[in-house]
Amino acid sequence: MPSPTPVRPDVLAAPAPSARDVRRWRQYLADERAEAAVYRELAHRRTGNEREILHALAEAEGRHEAHWVALLGDRVGKPLRGDFRTRVLAFLARHFGSVFVLALAQRAEGRSPYADDAHATDAMAADERIHEEVVRGLAARGRNRLSGTFRAAVFGANDGLVSNLALVLGISAAGVSNATVLLTGLSGLLAGALSMGAGEYVSVRSQRELLEASSPDPDTHTALPHLDVNANELVLVYRARGMSAADAEAHAADVLRDRDLAPAASTSVPEVDTHEAIGTGLGAAVSSFCFFASGAVIPVLPYLFGFHGAVALIIATVLVGLALLSTGAIVGLLSGAPPLRRALRQIAIGYGAAGATYLLGLVFGTTVA
Repeated sequence: MPSPTPVRPDVLAAPAPSARDVRRWRQYLADERAEAAVYRELAHRRTGNEREILHALAEAEGRHEAHWVALLGDRVGKPLRGDFRTRVLAFLARHFGSVFVLALAQRAEGRSPYADDAHATDAMAADERIHEEVVRGLAARGRNRLSGTFRAAVFGANDGLVSNLALVLGISAAGVSNATVLLTGLSGLLAGALSMGAGEYVSVRSQRELLEASSPDPDTHTALPHLDVNANELVLVYRARGMSAADAEAHAADVLRDRDLAPAASTSVPEVDTHEAIGTGLGAAVSSFCFFASGAVIPVLPYLFGFHGAVALIIATVLVGLALLSTGAIVGLLSGAPPLRRALRQIAIGYGAAGATYLLGLVFGTTVA
């Protein structure tokens, strides 16, 4: 077991802890053990640098664990279970080990009570604050890998849910037949899915092409042997990239001096793989099409199963509400924001748009009648 974190002198000199203190310390101990287990489980699914970082986090939780063991002494008692959130986190880490787990772990670190607990050391409170940033950094890598296709998927599903619910509610309020509502809903599904897929493809392809146009040409180094050393056009390259005139001249001189040793590296700059965060055009298009369709079919389901009138509208509205809550919570988890708040925001926006369309349908239906 790791050596305990030094206990503050005022804690050592304190009177015997109350039963309430002991219960709290034992729960802290259980939570630290559970959090260390989460990081170890995640480390098993990682390699290289990420694996080392996760093991280091587990070791830090072990130091915190040792602190509470030292304070409890012979009052440690039978090991308790970690809190519900940490147990769920451990289960997800054991069976999935995805970016969602890291996002949840980030939020868990941010909820640490040590800063307000006199029996936790300042170092432990600082550790938890830093751990949140470490996990945020690890989660950011996964978010970058997901952000392109996942963005298209989430927005596609939400657009399908909201737009087709609004369409179905609006046309239903106008007083048309059940068959007309069903046909309109299916038409909206297909048209919207094709439009979303095409739009995402064009958007992502255009963004990738812009990035490629802004990236240095890897073959530029072949011109170096033929440059006029006195004119030194290479200075202009570095000035165009943001260097001052003096820095550009110094760097260009270094490049020209070493061009025979490492010509391939002379005009290069460190690259950031922004393409990974954007995703591919085809992947975004397919994802957007499929998820728009999967969202847009939900408001149509009651009509496909033969429900009519107000019953079909209520079922469609409830189903879409549940789906909006789910997608909002997922976005909240991935972004590190409160999932419930994001879920409620999502359903409020969706119901607001659908409600406005329903009212318009009532108005136009009355006018036509």
